[in-house]
Amino acid sequence: MIRFSLPDPAHRLAGVRLWQELGLPSVDFMYGAAGWTLAIPRPPVHRMEYLLELRHRAGGVETILDPSNPLRVRGVFGQKSVLEFPEYSPPAWLAFPASSGGASVWAPEGVGGDLPLLVVHDGPEYDDLAGLTRYLAAGVAGRWLPPLRAILLHPGDRNADYSANPDYADFLAAQPYRSATVRIGMGTSLGALAMLHAQWRHPDLFDALFLQSGSFFQPRFDAHERRFPYFERITRFVEEVHKGTAVRAVPTTMTCGGVEENIHNNRAMAASLRTQGYGVTFREVPDAHNYTAWRDAFHPHLTRLLQDVCS
Repeated sequence: MIRFSLPDPAHRLAGVRLWQELGLPSVDFMYGAAGWTLAIPRPPVHRMEYLLELRHRAGGVETILDPSNPLRVRGVFGQKSVLEFPEYSPPAWLAFPASSGGASVWAPEGVGGDLPLLVVHDGPEYDDLAGLTRYLAAGVAGRWLPPLRAILLHPGDRNADYSANPDYADFLAAQPYRSATVRIGMGTSLGALAMLHAQWRHPDLFDALFLQSGSFFQPRFDAHERRFPYFERITRFVEEVHKGTAVRAVPTTMTCGGVEENIHNNRAMAASLRTQGYGVTFREVPDAHNYTAWRDAFHPHLTRLLQDVCS
């Protein structure tokens, strides 16, 4: 038998149903002392993808991932929870290394040599919506930025990769751009969180960090984010940073909109990183969680960081 459960101590739901594509009968949960539960015979498959369909008393239906099952799988229509039975084993070729989304490289015209490298999460969006390479080109041409290159990382499964995912951090650490003499990690929102996580997990990966409006979730500030499927993984990592000790602290510049929801967790993160020896510059900007705010903070904040670490 396979058993499913969903807590609902206040009995706010009118019903719960197992959404699946196996043609199983009797997929309605029953409510009792343990909340909503369902027991069904194991279907004749080696793995099973499913969702939970919630029917609210006030009306409306919501489909969610199973909060008690951390195993997820991507598909055309988003993620699903998945059960893998003992007979199932993934193809061996999945162990072969692969890129995560691809990348584009920018370098100033007429400048060669082994230049410092800016590694950018959500690179195409940063370029398209915030003019990142235009800023870099202008700075190098005007000599208020040192000559440098940038690698614009294309997001793959952004939520999965950028949510303190150790596999993704290991992927970053295995890339050939590690050979650059100076490496600066840059990201915004989840991308900022992922850069800090990668540097925390691989202390020699980056020599400096530029983090904008990082999604440094904590339960006391960000309870509204609990529906995010990787909320607990993020909060575990953030708690580790707040309570831990950095192996290698690096210069770090952080910006955040003074009116955005992330301001409280960014203030807390800046304070914790300082106590661990990171040379943190934290600037609150008069804007919110958007690419214009992030663009407008490039200069002077990113400018000063690049001047300091690339000189």
